[in-house]
Amino acid sequence: MMKKITFVFVIAILLILSPGCAQQQGQAGPNDEKENISFVLDWTPNTNHTGVYVALDQGYFDEAGLQVDIIQPPEGGALPLVAAGKAQFCVSFQDEMASALTSSNPLDVVAVAAILQHNTSGIISLKEKGILRPKDMENKVYASWDTPIEKAILKEVITKDGGDFSKVKMIPNTVTDVISALQTDVDTVWVFYGWDGIATEVKGLSTNFFAFKDIDPVLDYYTPVIASSSTYLKNNEETARKFLEAVAKGYEYAIANPEQAAAILVKHAPEVDPEIAKASQKYLSQQYKAEVEQWGYIDPKRWDSFYAWMYDNQLISEKLAPGTGFTNDYLPQ
Repeated sequence: MMKKITFVFVIAILLILSPGCAQQQGQAGPNDEKENISFVLDWTPNTNHTGVYVALDQGYFDEAGLQVDIIQPPEGGALPLVAAGKAQFCVSFQDEMASALTSSNPLDVVAVAAILQHNTSGIISLKEKGILRPKDMENKVYASWDTPIEKAILKEVITKDGGDFSKVKMIPNTVTDVISALQTDVDTVWVFYGWDGIATEVKGLSTNFFAFKDIDPVLDYYTPVIASSSTYLKNNEETARKFLEAVAKGYEYAIANPEQAAAILVKHAPEVDPEIAKASQKYLSQQYKAEVEQWGYIDPKRWDSFYAWMYDNQLISEKLAPGTGFTNDYLPQ
């Protein structure tokens, strides 16, 4: 998925966030007795977001005294909105946050919860192409977003596997439909397996896939995460805790009841393919927490290691101090 925000997109979201324009609202009730929270997605609704929709549907936000508006933006993140106080929380990615934290005008953003405990992204290809490992991408066509972080990660895994990154045939191609792309002259595509990878299974494609984290553990970075701003958290500590407690309950529900959770997602986002949602939800029910006890927990060592790798590969302009850009302090105790 591309992670770019244009000026037009930001203006569009600001208009959406104007009074009366929110797309998804919490349960009916006396709004003047509730605290308002705008939550901006990173993409169209999918199973990464299920826990938030469950919290909305099952009344967890309502019980916490919160009126939560779920905003569906165009492709890209919403960090500038959160940093500017136009939204309180959003979905983002650790790599995207690094750029925001080290830009010439750094944004006031901080990750407060990991939606998934591990990075599920990697390279997918049709089985008939015989691409079983990174080295096999040599002389094959790769659909590229043409971004520095993407190229650096590909170079890392291909080189580590003994391959030559320069031999990969990179073509600019913003893939929005992986199933269609794999049936063209494109040999390989970067996907997040929990959605696009599962979609290929559901639609009957026979594929090979390798995950970046399995090639190099430093690439097991956090994607996606829920982010806020330090200013908002400092001034609204209790509200932030209530919000994350309700969201955590939503994801725990999705872990225990994947089929019902998928139905809730489709109920609130009918454009989602029900068959893919159901299969994806079953897969992600094992990924939201994986081996940790607390949903949302961010491992400081893994977080810091990835930022150190980004600096070493000249993907960010300054070295970030350990612990920069995240906190576990607002998760349920």
